[in-house]
Amino acid sequence: MSSIAQRAELQSQIWKIANDVRGSIDGWDFKQYVLGTLFYRFISENFSSYVEAGDDSFKYADLSDDVITEEIKEDAIKTKGYFIYPSQLFATIAKNANTSESLNTDLAAIFSSIESSANGYPSESDIKGLFADFDTTSNRLGNTVKDKNSHLAAVIKGVEGLDFGKFEDNHIDLFGDAYEFLISNYAANAGKSGGEFFTPQSVSKLIAKLATHNQETINKIYDPAAGSGSLLLQAKKQFDDHIIEDGFYGQEINHTTYNLARMNMFLHNVNYDKFDIALGNTLLDPHFEDEKPFDAIVSNPPYSVNWIGNDDPTLINDERFAPAGVLAPKSKADFAFVLHCLNYLSSKGRAAIVCFPGIFYRGGAEQKIRKYLIENNFVETVISLAPNLFFGTSIAVNILILSKHKADSKTQFIDASGVDFFKKETNNNILTEEHIEEILRIFDTKEDIDHVSKSVDNSKIAEEDYNLSVNTYVEQKDTREIIDIKELNAKIKATVSNIDRLRIEIDKIVSEIEVE
Repeated sequence: MSSIAQRAELQSQIWKIANDVRGSIDGWDFKQYVLGTLFYRFISENFSSYVEAGDDSFKYADLSDDVITEEIKEDAIKTKGYFIYPSQLFATIAKNANTSESLNTDLAAIFSSIESSANGYPSESDIKGLFADFDTTSNRLGNTVKDKNSHLAAVIKGVEGLDFGKFEDNHIDLFGDAYEFLISNYAANAGKSGGEFFTPQSVSKLIAKLATHNQETINKIYDPAAGSGSLLLQAKKQFDDHIIEDGFYGQEINHTTYNLARMNMFLHNVNYDKFDIALGNTLLDPHFEDEKPFDAIVSNPPYSVNWIGNDDPTLINDERFAPAGVLAPKSKADFAFVLHCLNYLSSKGRAAIVCFPGIFYRGGAEQKIRKYLIENNFVETVISLAPNLFFGTSIAVNILILSKHKADSKTQFIDASGVDFFKKETNNNILTEEHIEEILRIFDTKEDIDHVSKSVDNSKIAEEDYNLSVNTYVEQKDTREIIDIKELNAKIKATVSNIDRLRIEIDKIVSEIEVE
């Protein structure tokens, strides 16, 4: 079976499990149990593979917990970041899931044990709270213990039935793809929440490729609004592991999504010492100031969300915002994220940021920030994408690409919103590999193409009051029907003549009738 067919079959099975087990429980909430179980199975099998080390003569799941020495446990935690006893493995629990009367409390104890195994080790912050949203005692699962256990067993048995293959046979990416597929489908059903939208894989791939374009080595990659981590992981998929030298960094304000991002790192086999995802408000409590600058930054920050802005007068002195001389509007924090990214960007790197189109043409503080960006030659490219690419919104977003190493004082504009740059699939549009590669080619060559792309001197942008809307500089193709005026006039003249002739004939007939 091809990888495409296998991926499609896996996605279909996972979605069926999600629909079968959620019942009357809200899908957006219940996804935590489906995703948590997927993660539990993954780390169990991944840990077993580590312990077995390719030795087919024994199975870790068959061992007794009593044979595990402290030395074995410590070595495993230092390598993997956590420890799971044989009795705690997913496969062990799944065997008796349908008949266990203490399934919910057993799982709670296992998750607590896995998390606490990292206490005092370097991996503690990466493991702590991973299962916080997988509350096996919650009333969301049912009002009685029997109901809770029944729902949990249904999820566990459903996930047990999925055929992932052996992890050592490079199926881990397939597992991760299925995981992201489930998130995307729930995001499609839930729509938007507070201006946040799940970033589809095709858009994530384009953003990751733009940010890392022509960089043979990248010190580290960063996302200040990490979400589920999909943008960071797309960068991993594009390159061999050694090219991103020091790992993956991100910050996320939503606790549930923060946990998903950390899970996603493990699901894609990024070890605890190669990622650092922080919880908190990026604009007001930024992490990783000691880690910057970053050679690649990718982000899809929430669109036009509120923030404290100039209600906190000290923010204008923040090194991220001070150079622009003005703060982003309180009701539209978009440019606060942009300036944050710029501050964290290295002199050789690029930042690719998904932006709401309005920030590129509105006046006031946003215009002043655009002026700062253009006058300092930080904007490399603005790309307009097709509408309806994101789950839960039909907005046609833009991608802003920042760079501190431009060789000229021009800004490139690419209109990738036309029918040549998307494919309609089910309820959404998607970017195919061909679309992504063509956008990258235009970005790389800086080629001027009628109705598609144009590089504009920054002085010209200043004359346009620092408007960065793509359609200001790239003339849209006129798709209206071309009309031959002479031919049209001839047709009208012939039509009028025919009408006059018919009127004469009708009047003649009426006169004859009246005479009779």
